[in-house]
Amino acid sequence: MQMDYNEHFDVPENIIYLNTPGNGLMPKSHHIWRQHRDAAFFAPSGMLREQQGEFITEVKKDIAELFHCSTDRTFCVPNFSFGFNTLIEGFSADTSFALISEDYPSLNYPIISRGFPHFYIEANENLEENIFNAVTENKPNVLLLSIVQYITGLKVNLDFIKKLKVAFPDLIIIGDATQFLGTEPFDFDNSGFDAVGTSGYKWMMAGFGNGFLMISKDLASKIYEDAQSRPRPQEGMWAKKSILDTYFEPGHQDTLSHGTLQQSIRFLKGIGLENIQQHIHRLSMLAYDELTSRDLILPFIKTKEIKSSLINIQIPQDFYPALLADGLKCFPRGTGIRIGIHLYNNEIDIEKLIQLIDKHTWNSK
Repeated sequence: MQMDYNEHFDVPENIIYLNTPGNGLMPKSHHIWRQHRDAAFFAPSGMLREQQGEFITEVKKDIAELFHCSTDRTFCVPNFSFGFNTLIEGFSADTSFALISEDYPSLNYPIISRGFPHFYIEANENLEENIFNAVTENKPNVLLLSIVQYITGLKVNLDFIKKLKVAFPDLIIIGDATQFLGTEPFDFDNSGFDAVGTSGYKWMMAGFGNGFLMISKDLASKIYEDAQSRPRPQEGMWAKKSILDTYFEPGHQDTLSHGTLQQSIRFLKGIGLENIQQHIHRLSMLAYDELTSRDLILPFIKTKEIKSSLINIQIPQDFYPALLADGLKCFPRGTGIRIGIHLYNNEIDIEKLIQLIDKHTWNSK
């Protein structure tokens, strides 16, 4: 049975919202929760301000349960970039990194700017083969990559990551899941990744100011090794904190932002990540079929068996203002116009998208 989930969202009829890779929409229930939460938080008689620590712990429990990671290895962070920068500060200066060409700047630049040894792997239709060969030949300490590339939508085969970890058990694999988590089920502890992080404002539909990082048991024991050998905090308010807590969660957190993330976690769990995956896949295949028939898909994406719901449509970026004026929320990236298909989209959105593309490309001939 096909489901239509856009009833949970307040999208005007004149808007085709396909800009989730840039910024996802929040469900209507989030708006209501935030209003009530804010009112309760600012009430002088209330106790929410004194419950920040306990509240964040509950948020982490929900994240850990949905994505299958121990709570003590799940960290709430303001965004992916904060979590990732904190993570790599825990590595020794001679750690070598394998990077993906043209990956997200928040991934590659922190490695470059800190002077870590690194090399690049080309992202094309042979991504997995390129990774395996590069790891075999160059033997990096860390492989760093986005699970879905933010410009092209190229998605790494997650089964390949598991096999890569078996073949190279000492290789540390770190994934940016900001363009991935919230679109399908994900079992972190059995994924082959040593660390996966995300910001909450895209496919997690949780707005700005929140994100999380999950770390494997093995990696948790290796980072900040010197610090972990020193005494733990003894003060009462920090007595339950691990050394890693003091790095990734060093101060008070915004409970409104992270509470919104918790609402998203519960929303996704209520619908079911399997159902969300089926919905997104069905609509994405409709879009791919129409766009492929018009030769508007990147060639190396067209040949990949596994495709993401982030699509770079190969039409001139000059069309962007006109598409925006027609109500299509999208964004120019790379060599085309980037869209993303998510829970709040339906068949009508795909039909309207194709009609607009046909209209503008035809008029330009």
